[in-house]
Amino acid sequence: MLLLIDNYDSFTFNLVHFLGELGAECVVHRNDALNVQEAMALKPQAIILSPGPCDPDKAGICLALTEAAAETNTPLLGVCLGHQTIGQVFGGKVVRAKDIVHGKLGQMHHGGTSLFKGLPSPLAATRYHSLIVERETLPDSLEVTAWLEDGTIMGLQHKTKPIHGLQFHPESIRSEHGHAMLKNFLDIVPALTGEPA
Repeated sequence: MLLLIDNYDSFTFNLVHFLGELGAECVVHRNDALNVQEAMALKPQAIILSPGPCDPDKAGICLALTEAAAETNTPLLGVCLGHQTIGQVFGGKVVRAKDIVHGKLGQMHHGGTSLFKGLPSPLAATRYHSLIVERETLPDSLEVTAWLEDGTIMGLQHKTKPIHGLQFHPESIRSEHGHAMLKNFLDIVPALTGEPA
């Protein structure tokens, strides 16, 4: 079972739909509907933090839940706001982007690892955000996995824990290979838990 934290965003159920198509069972809770202890008591095989309209400090349990996932080695995927949450938890700064984008396609480059395994580079990524994880403050524990031509971080992962972030929306119909990225995330879950997602 995947625990998907809904940050009051209209894209949340697109994520649920995509994951369902990939055979994953999702339980959805709003970011203020339960506390971290209750969330972890559900024993999720993985956690997904949805996009949302706010910043990480206003995203309910997301910061503390990311810390709990790191402590327990629970796989976690953060999308947009969830990605920014990961950056902030590990010491990066979340700052206003120089360009505010809503539904804009960007040509994204990646190194072909983790969530981008087997995918072409560059590829089109749909962006809806006004905040980014500042590259200059990215901590040593995180590495950049995808980026725009100007260096803006579009993907990151923890170096030793199964924690991944995507600044763009893989669940948007205009993003290329979004299903494949989510499948690549699900593929790391059984390897760590010994059971299917």
